[in-house]
Amino acid sequence: MRSSLRRRAAVATALGAALFASTACGAVSPANDPASGDGGFQLAGYIQEAIDNGDQLTIRLSYHDPSLAFAVPIREGMDRAAAELGVDAQMIGPAGGSAADQVAELQTLINQQRIHGLAVSSASNDALMPVIAQAYDAGIPIISFNTNNPDSQQMGFVGQDLVASGAALAEELLGVLDGQTGKVVVVSVDSGAGWSNDRFSGFESALDGAGLEIVGPVNTGNEPSAAYNTIESTMAAQSDAIALVSLDCCSFTAGATWLQQSGNAGKIHSVGFDVQPQTVEYLNDGVVDLTISQAPAEQGYQAVKLLVDFLVDGTEISDVDTGVLVVTPDNVDDVPVEG
Repeated sequence: MRSSLRRRAAVATALGAALFASTACGAVSPANDPASGDGGFQLAGYIQEAIDNGDQLTIRLSYHDPSLAFAVPIREGMDRAAAELGVDAQMIGPAGGSAADQVAELQTLINQQRIHGLAVSSASNDALMPVIAQAYDAGIPIISFNTNNPDSQQMGFVGQDLVASGAALAEELLGVLDGQTGKVVVVSVDSGAGWSNDRFSGFESALDGAGLEIVGPVNTGNEPSAAYNTIESTMAAQSDAIALVSLDCCSFTAGATWLQQSGNAGKIHSVGFDVQPQTVEYLNDGVVDLTISQAPAEQGYQAVKLLVDFLVDGTEISDVDTGVLVVTPDNVDDVPVEG
């Protein structure tokens, strides 16, 4: 099962993002008449005028917390697309992951009528749904990236299927445990976030009936020393745990640091997400077993390209799945570092 999953995962991402079935929510060509009144998406007049005049397009990627290390490769992919396509693309967002701050920033951009396309990674799905609808109703093409918000009026999604990635991590953990049963501690930098809930739901469902007791998800926060301390106290209370599982990059490296410094490396299995520089070191040193990459640079690149292709060429917006790639000590040197 494990080798089969890894082969499928590698195929899904080896050649970059794959388009899956079109799920655009009312996407139309910008050449369509804005006054047609068909009830679908209608491009704002000022955006159509900019396209007709050949003006440089302004694209903004609103990330739920640009201070996270994971934002770095997303920004790199965004910059690559901006240079290639000749647009003004920048990452914005609230430091610290405040949903209210993200909403306020987006509302200001929408009201200013100076942007031509938006991509949003939601700090909170519920909090961001109204402002996504506001952008859509204002005639600004809007998609989600990195974190999906499928119940909103987003016109598409670029990123990993988070539920599927959680299930993939569970399958890989079962392979690592090789029949062991016991407690599995799960940690997350933001256990209340939509992306974290999606990953955990996939993870939990895939372990149903496996004879494992799941503890968590435990919220660690994003500050490294605080995350370390939370993991240290949690693992002290769960001293018989056989595995430490992370739903993200940052709690994963904090957990790995604890494993190494506490002398538990090699005794407690550890799996998680993303390929940060520290993660590579921990993989090579045998501190953690494996990680799953979601191709963040590709997410940044494809988010910009999807919007530009829609605006310039009228290409219908479809979801882009950046896939699941399992990274182990055997293949880590062949995988781009994410940060």
